[in-house]
This record gives sequence, structure tokens and C-alpha cells, in this order.
Amino acid sequence: QVQLVESGGGLVQPGGSLRLSCAASGSIFRINAMGWYRQAPGSQRELVATISRGGSTNYADSVKGRFTISRDNAKNTVYLQMNSLKPEDTAVYYCNAATLADVYWGQGTQVTVSS
Repeated sequence: QVQLVESGGGLVQPGGSLRLSCAASGSIFRINAMGWYRQAPGSQRELVATISRGGSTNYADSVKGRFTISRDNAKNTVYLQMNSLKPEDTAVYYCNAATLADVYWGQGTQVTVSS
């Protein structure tokens, strides 16, 4: 089992920045990739960014150049640095961890971009 706890969400004005954190615990040695997904009201959950155990990253086109995913393996934590935020980035952001057999999700953290 893997447990994920997100933090760092909140209210920010357009053009602002936030950093989300996701701390993993439990069977962390089983984790291969980790990532961030988001879900806006009335929409399906969508991929934001992923990072492999080796550090390879992948981003949704909508966030390329604005968001950066990183991981600190010593702290078992993955981060999402979000810059130049737009109102359309408003959503609940979920941390995700994938092992060979399972996918785990955090409880989600709300990000609201509004003036």
C-alpha cells in the first residue's frame, strides 16, 4: 500500500504561482512513476504532469512552459511548481503514484485562480 498526502493548494490571482507537494509513505519502493492530475467541475480528471523514477517528465500541452514537476527521492515527495496561473487552471489537483500492479491517489487539493 502507498499513501499520498497533498498540500499547497489555495486561492491565487491570475499570473500568480503556487507549489503543490505530495508526500508518499508506505511501500514507496514499489513506486515507479508519480504524477499530478486535475479535475474541474463538470469535467473528467485529466493528466497534468508525470515523472518517472529516473526523472523523465511528461506534461499536458496546456501546462507546458508554465508548470514543472520534480521529485525528491530522499523525501519521498513530488512537487508541482505552477507559474503564470490562469483561471482555467482552477481544479482539484490529485497526486498519483503507480506501481507495477496498482495506482494510488491522494485526497486532492483545491487550486482556485481568480481575481
